[in-house]
Amino acid sequence: TTTQHSGITKAFQSVVRPPARHTPNLNVGGGCLAGSVDLTELAERLEKLSVRYGETLGFERDPDWFLLKLQEEVGELTQAYLQHTGRARAKGLTADEIQAGFHQEFADVFCQLILFARRHDVDLPHEIDQKWLAREV
Repeated sequence: TTTQHSGITKAFQSVVRPPARHTPNLNVGGGCLAGSVDLTELAERLEKLSVRYGETLGFERDPDWFLLKLQEEVGELTQAYLQHTGRARAKGLTADEIQAGFHQEFADVFCQLILFARRHDVDLPHEIDQKWLAREV
């Protein structure tokens, strides 16, 4: 439900908020991913956050959870896209809030995909090279 989802979202936000002792560049919006991104390092950072998320909410992140959570996030991206394109209710949000939410859902899908790949020992840089970049002209 929406109320239940809001509680989970708030719990997740409290889990991922960096402690005050971190340097400013580790804060969201502080440029922690500026420049090139090492997907392996990013996957390790996301894993730590995801473990805390599971512990905080009291559930096991079993193999099914990673795929189901990815599917949930894709669904949320779809909902945000429908709002962004005017094909779903705005639910009292402004156009700027809708756009921001739409953009944030990309991060959720991307990060959850990285976690799912990590769980299954997928070497994403290698697979991207083989599947996509090998076809560059």
